[in-house]
Amino acid sequence: MHLLVVSVVVIGLTTIIVPVQSTSSEHPLDENETATLWSNDPDTCPEGIQTGDGVGSETAAIRELANCTDLTFKRPPSTAARWSVHDFEELEPGDGNTSVHPPNATLTDSVVIADAHASLFAAHPSTTVHREPDDSPLYIAPTGTVRGLVDYRVRPLENESVDVDPDSGASLRHEVSEVRLLLGGDVLTVTNGSQTPVLAYETNETGRTNLTIEADIRVRLAQGSPATGGTDSDSETTVDEVTVSESIPVRVYGPTVEQFTARYPNGDTGIALYQRQPWHGYSLRGDGDARVRGVWRYYTARDTGWDELVHSRSDGSERVRSDARPVFVHAYPSEIGPRAEPVRDGPTILDVWGTESESPAIELPENVTVDVVEQPYTQSYGLALRTDERTLEGVHVQGIVRGVNTTVTIPDDERVRPLRESELSVELENQSASGATLRIELTDATTGDPISLTDTQGADPVAVPADGERRTGYITVNGERVETNPDGTATVQVREPGSYSVRYHPGSWLSHDPAYVGSTASVSWHPLLTVAGWVAFLDEVVWWSIPFVTALYGGIRIGKFLKYDEYQYK
Repeated sequence: MHLLVVSVVVIGLTTIIVPVQSTSSEHPLDENETATLWSNDPDTCPEGIQTGDGVGSETAAIRELANCTDLTFKRPPSTAARWSVHDFEELEPGDGNTSVHPPNATLTDSVVIADAHASLFAAHPSTTVHREPDDSPLYIAPTGTVRGLVDYRVRPLENESVDVDPDSGASLRHEVSEVRLLLGGDVLTVTNGSQTPVLAYETNETGRTNLTIEADIRVRLAQGSPATGGTDSDSETTVDEVTVSESIPVRVYGPTVEQFTARYPNGDTGIALYQRQPWHGYSLRGDGDARVRGVWRYYTARDTGWDELVHSRSDGSERVRSDARPVFVHAYPSEIGPRAEPVRDGPTILDVWGTESESPAIELPENVTVDVVEQPYTQSYGLALRTDERTLEGVHVQGIVRGVNTTVTIPDDERVRPLRESELSVELENQSASGATLRIELTDATTGDPISLTDTQGADPVAVPADGERRTGYITVNGERVETNPDGTATVQVREPGSYSVRYHPGSWLSHDPAYVGSTASVSWHPLLTVAGWVAFLDEVVWWSIPFVTALYGGIRIGKFLKYDEYQYK
């Protein structure tokens, strides 16, 4: 095996063996890639770490970083599969006297056959998705490869269950006669005679099922007499046969995307995408580089069930360090909610549908240190966005399983729902000194037909939103929500003078047909803008001035009465 134990780091009483890839050119991973594989290993960050590449080299820097923390990926990496494929070549089954198996293998004993098993080594491409506590399904690609180990041992001829003449020159022949790969109850692949089968498969199935490796092991008794010139193949009798298997629950990953498209009056495109399975991201195919990233990020970790192998013999068993350890890709939620890129000039996310889920942080292995969300997050399965991309041809859907992607095309204009312009008007009615009535009218800017907000669901089945939720459009007057009647009008009583801003908030184009874009209008009201207001104002002025006029007149009269005439008394 192309692994070297380069360091043993002692922390307290714990000994940690750090595997690092050798410099052999036969290995498909370089040292930087190998350093990223071991997220399930303890992180050891000793001071003054030394490497053969020199302290300042890029390889040394990445290796040192990998020793101190776990490195993660923006997309599902290929390193896990490439490592597992190469390591699988180092997996050697036992001979007829020894059965080699992982410690957790399910063993089967029979008359002559003992410690028989079939164990799944690796299935790639695949991703284990840590969605929430106690929910980490394994998603596999619809086209991939499964590797396994089938082994057993044969009891000696002295076994009392086998009737053999000791002078007959008989011997036992044993073999793995057939290995099958099943998905659910369907056989995908069959191979003959291999104890380390490599089973390529392809399926059109999707959803939850079981992946099973199944093997037939057979022992034959061959009898022949060398004295008569015969061989042990002259006569063969099957004396024992067993079928062994291992099944794991999987979900076949095949993103099936439902698409809803709309066209805004200014030429922008509205797109809604809906799928039940987790998704990595969406890329808008056009002249730009607009894209939307989901919540998932990735790390790679070995399957610790293959760290050791058990060698079982008739006189006992022993555990040895395994030379072959499969590595798998794991996905975890790292961000809350999808986000559009580029941040400033990218598409606008209009709505997100999904399931509120608890953080899976508590279920991750103790030695895995990644930036998993600590609070509840949304597993999104529906997304609506708006883009100004004028040459948009389609949307490339990137899956959470490596290599499993799909592309949906933008339909022609006949299948695109148009978004219409709306016209919002507001007028003052029934003004008085104490208040006024605002009459609001909402109409289709093209046809002049009223837009009613009391019945927003048309008969077109495409109008049903992806998540089944219906949102009604509404109008606000200075933030206060109102709805129009079937004639497309609404009235609002106002008492305070000032400016009133009216805004139409249309419902989602996913749930409305016809669908509209928003519009605004404004109006100002003050009592002094009306004749009645001026009369009321003058009336108030008169009433408020009477006391002051009376006081003024009284003051003048008293002043004249008390005035001193100096000429009269000269």
